[in-house]
Amino acid sequence: MSKLTSIVEAKSFQNFLVAVILFNAVTLGLETTQFGKDNALLLHKIDTVILLIFTLELLLKLIVYRLKFFKSGWNCFDFIIVAISWIPAGGALSVLRAFRILRVLRLFSIVPQMRRVIGALGHSLPGMASVIGVLGIVFYVSAVLTTKLFGQHPDPNMQEWFGSLGASAYTLFQVMTLESWSMGIVRPTMELFPESWLFFVPFIIITSFAVLNLFIGIIVDAMQVMHDEEVKTEQMSATKEDIDRLEAKLDELLKQKKHD
Repeated sequence: MSKLTSIVEAKSFQNFLVAVILFNAVTLGLETTQFGKDNALLLHKIDTVILLIFTLELLLKLIVYRLKFFKSGWNCFDFIIVAISWIPAGGALSVLRAFRILRVLRLFSIVPQMRRVIGALGHSLPGMASVIGVLGIVFYVSAVLTTKLFGQHPDPNMQEWFGSLGASAYTLFQVMTLESWSMGIVRPTMELFPESWLFFVPFIIITSFAVLNLFIGIIVDAMQVMHDEEVKTEQMSATKEDIDRLEAKLDELLKQKKHD
């Protein structure tokens, strides 16, 4: 069992899996090209071999960790991805063949740096939810305001952009993303409502710049917290190893003293 554990946790084994995942990503991409159509049988055989490698890896982990395997969210994620790949993709389920590309997402569970980024996103979700709530309130108030201010005008553009609450919200979302916001939305609106810039400029500053920076700040803070936790864990682990080493030396000295 210890031999299997050393194999599963070996750095070389992890690097091999990364190489297989990247190779699988290339082969799945080739299936969408003319080369894939001409060599469909070859690519299918390669895909089957890769799936067997992933399945063998999971079986080894199940043997080593047993029920502890399912205590890790990343292991459960890998298990689901591989299980989906084994579902027959014929007939009505042929659409499932497209989901084989999800295997590439296994890089998130294997590469530590990627795990750290995903973990940071998970830690930042509560803070991001608060920011999204604030953004939602700003959007709702702005959509109601623009519908009443601009949507009552008979101009076809005003009716299309601000004629209803939903249309106003969609238009404001386009403005927030800065996609054709000036020549496409704001300037035509200013031709009918010259003072409308008094609304759009603060709206863009609040939604596009302030909120974006809040998102970035929350994610960076979450990554810093995770880094500090990892450092603390490593220090505690190192301290425990030192204590175990000292206890072992003390036991040896006591044994030698008794022997003398």
